[in-house]
Amino acid sequence: MKRKITPVLVLRYILSYGLAFAFIFPVIWMVFTSLKREGTPIRSVAEFFIPPFTTDNYHAVFSRAPIGRWMWNSLSVALVVTVLVVLFSSLAAFAISRIRFRGRTFVYLFFMAGLMVPGEATIIPLFNLANNLGIVNSYKGLILPALAGPFAVIILKEFFDGIPDELVDSARIDGCSMLRMYMTIFVPLSKPAVSTIAIFTFIGNWNSFLWPFLIIMSEKMYTLPVGIPAFNSSYSQDYILPMTVNAVASIPAIIAFLFFQKQIIQGIKLTGIKG
Repeated sequence: MKRKITPVLVLRYILSYGLAFAFIFPVIWMVFTSLKREGTPIRSVAEFFIPPFTTDNYHAVFSRAPIGRWMWNSLSVALVVTVLVVLFSSLAAFAISRIRFRGRTFVYLFFMAGLMVPGEATIIPLFNLANNLGIVNSYKGLILPALAGPFAVIILKEFFDGIPDELVDSARIDGCSMLRMYMTIFVPLSKPAVSTIAIFTFIGNWNSFLWPFLIIMSEKMYTLPVGIPAFNSSYSQDYILPMTVNAVASIPAIIAFLFFQKQIIQGIKLTGIKG
């Protein structure tokens, strides 16, 4: 049956497409700007989208600064943190959800309290701890503090609570150990929640700036969010190359969204619905 076109429906489509364009326009502008020749004078907004264009800027940014190394640092740190956060958070959530032990409620409340502490409040003691451990300006310093994820534990714990007790009791009758139950029942049934945690953890660490900015001292250890401001101030005074670097930094995030947009949308729904 054809949907009846009403003024309200037309207005809804206009607003939807208008908001979509408003959100995507900065990305379009960034890409077109990165294709302009370095030093091109711009007298109006329209000139950003008018030829001539060139891809020489992308070669220039990689030759002037260690962009490839910064990308590798960001990618490797984000991947390692994502894998470890999913592993440790799921194990902690499984223990809180299914293992009866003294103080279990307190432990869960402790994780919830962690959500109320802003990250900036822990920066100074965290840096002092990293300095005492000798992990400043190292991959360990970038990775280890990022593994504490109370949000991930809470989301997975709520999801694990929704798995039927009858399924767990049947597994116990069959002699299934707790670790095997975790690996063969809880993790497979929790793929939506695990995917949500993995996606948001990866994106959060890929975009992380404050902690890498404080903990990293040498240029070769920079991640992209730290390297981009350094490039803008040290390698170029023009606006074309900084936009090119931003475009390069956005490519992995855009690719990840295109491939995992369904999981991202499901994840946003999951964070607002229990079970």
